Amino acid sequence: MEKIFDENRITGAVLVSVRLSDQDEHECEASLEELGRLLETAGGELIAEVVQVREAPDARTYVGSGKLSEIRDICESTGASLVIFDGELTPAQIKNAEDAIGDVTVIDRPMLILDIFALHARTGEGKLQVELAQLKYTIPRLAGHGTEMSRLGGGIGTRGPGESKLESDRRHIKRRIAALEEQIREMEKNRKTQREKRDKSGVFRVAVAGYTNAGKSTLLNYLTGAGILAEDKLFATLDPTTRKYTLPSGTEILLTDTVGFIRNLPTQLIKAFRSTLEEVMYCDAILIVADASDEEYEAQLSVTETLINDLGASDKPVIYAFNKCDIREQGFTMPLGMRNREGVCISALTGEGMEELANLLDRTANSGKTTETIKIPQNKGAVLSYLYANATVISVDYEDYGTTVTATLDKKTLGAVKKMLGG
Repeated sequence: MEKIFDENRITGAVLVSVRLSDQDEHECEASLEELGRLLETAGGELIAEVVQVREAPDARTYVGSGKLSEIRDICESTGASLVIFDGELTPAQIKNAEDAIGDVTVIDRPMLILDIFALHARTGEGKLQVELAQLKYTIPRLAGHGTEMSRLGGGIGTRGPGESKLESDRRHIKRRIAALEEQIREMEKNRKTQREKRDKSGVFRVAVAGYTNAGKSTLLNYLTGAGILAEDKLFATLDPTTRKYTLPSGTEILLTDTVGFIRNLPTQLIKAFRSTLEEVMYCDAILIVADASDEEYEAQLSVTETLINDLGASDKPVIYAFNKCDIREQGFTMPLGMRNREGVCISALTGEGMEELANLLDRTANSGKTTETIKIPQNKGAVLSYLYANATVISVDYEDYGTTVTATLDKKTLGAVKKMLGG
C-alpha cells in the first residue's frame, strides 16, 4: 500500500490536540510531543502545533469551527499539506475537517502509526499484517478524500457499469482483506508448529517487551549478536527475532524481540500483529525494557504493563531492565514502588549492568529447577540424548549397568525423563 508520506520530499504537518478540561496538562503535552516524534519517524516536518481545551471533542469536527479556521490559515501561510490529530477520528470528522481546512490531507494518530509500520515492515508477513491493518482502518473512511483512494495507491479494481468508484473500491478492499487473512492464517499455522517444537525442547523462553524505542533491539544485539536493525526511531523493529543466549550457569535460553508498545496503539494493529505479540503470551518470562533517560518512562511502563495484561500474560515472571542509564543526567535509581521487583539499571550500548541482568535472567530461568542424579540403563540410551538437549548436564559416568548422569532440570523435563525410564 502507498504511504501517506512521500519519501522523496519533506511533508510539512500541523499537529492538533484536544485537551479535555479534566485532563492533566502534562499528559496532553507528552502525548503531543510523542506525536511529533512519530511525525519525524515517518519523514515529516513539524510546522505548528495547535491545542484546544474542551469539555469533549466536537462530534462533527473533533475541534470547533473557529479552531479549524485557525488551522486553515496556518496551512495556507506555511504551505503545510498535512494535518494530524492526536486522537482517533471518525470517518465523518475526517471528511468535515478536510472540507473546512481545504486542500490538505487530514489523518489521525492511528493512521500515522500505521504509515510508520508500512515504512518499517521488512518481512513478508510483517508487510501483509500492516496492509491488513491499513485496509481495515481505511474501509470505513472512504467517504472523505479517501474516495479517490489516494492513500491506498493504484491497483484498485476497475469500476463496473453504473457503479460508483467508492462501491468498486470497497468491494476490492473486502476481497483483498479476505485474501490477506487467509495468507496470514497459513503463516500462523507454521508459527504454531515452530512454537510446539520449541515447547517440546523445554528451552526457557523470554520475550523482550517494552515501549517503542526503549532499546530492545540494541539489548538483544548486545547479548546475542542478533544483528537486528537498531535505530533511534519509533517502531524501528516490527518483525520478531529469536536468538539463543547462554546464561552464566551454562543454561541456554531463547530471547525474542517484540514489536514496541505505544500510547493508544491502534486496535487494528494489535489484532493484525497478534501472532507476533503471542510471543509474549507463550513465553516463560518477560523482560520489560524501559528507557530510563526519558522523563516519561513511568507512564510508558504503565502502558507496557497494561498491554501485557490485555494480552493475558500478566501471570508471567517479569524482569525490568532500565536502559540508557548512562545518558541520564541525574543518574538513575529504581522507583520506590518497584524495589521489591526484579530490576536492574543497564546500558545496552556500553554494557553497563549487563552482568547483573544476566544473573537475574539466570535465576529466573533456573527457578524451580533441581539437580538430580539419574541412572540410565543401557537399553535407554535415548534418555541421555534427551537430557543433553533439554537440561544442563553436569557430569556423566559410564558404568557396567549403564550411565549415571547428574543434571539440572525443571519439573517438566524431570517428568518426561521419569516417563521414558518407566517411572
